[in-house]
Amino acid sequence: MQATAQGRAPAGSVVEAKALNLTFHTNDGPVHALKDVNLAVERGEFVSFIGPSGCGKTTFLRCVAGLETPTGGSLSVNGLDPDAARRARAYGYVFQAAGLYPWRTIGGNIRLPLEIMGFSEEEKKRRVRDTLALVDLDGFENKYPWQLSGGMQQRASIARALSFDADLLLMDEPFGALDEIVRDRLNEELLSLWARTGKTMLFVTHSIPEAVYLSTKIVVMSPRPGRISDVIDSPLPKERPLDIRDSRDFIDIAHRVREGLRAGMEAA
Repeated sequence: MQATAQGRAPAGSVVEAKALNLTFHTNDGPVHALKDVNLAVERGEFVSFIGPSGCGKTTFLRCVAGLETPTGGSLSVNGLDPDAARRARAYGYVFQAAGLYPWRTIGGNIRLPLEIMGFSEEEKKRRVRDTLALVDLDGFENKYPWQLSGGMQQRASIARALSFDADLLLMDEPFGALDEIVRDRLNEELLSLWARTGKTMLFVTHSIPEAVYLSTKIVVMSPRPGRISDVIDSPLPKERPLDIRDSRDFIDIAHRVREGLRAGMEAA
């Protein structure tokens, strides 16, 4: 399977892991971060990973991004190995902290990957304008990060990850440090963004309500060695107002996630 522009591939599995293992070798002995992980993520899905700290959620995301090298099994991204997918610009990555350069304006931060990739000046301007509009930050191009709230900084970070139009967005607890009110609003905005762009989302969280609210599929992971203890396909509709969290379906899914986390802890 060959990648096309921005790392795109034909319809089908965007990410596929088979018997994936990762062991870190340290002075204190081996650390088994991932063990026998099997997972397929289809194009356009919103997949959340939830589990206790140290269970391998972020490690799996870093493997997809080509930032960690598995020690066993196989992993493909758009039909390519993760390192080749990275070179093909197959994904954008949003970290826990916004990671914006304080000496660059918001527009300058968004332009950074475009400069590295060699886009023309006209194309850079267009992409900055379009991605700022996508995350509702029109008019903030010439502001500096310190002039924006924490939630606005995270939206700018998402805009930067979207700027080169990768089909896959990797998000590592991007809203974890925000208060609940801001987090709720950004969850709504992220769902709207996902609906408008059709991108495939891989999202790491520690919050059960956040995982249930956002996802078409929830991957529940057990403590180290990180294994998948349950994969839950959500029956919730694609359009989800916040009050859907009071519905019976939402409560039932949250209960199943909680039970999966408990079972994983007991089996560890």
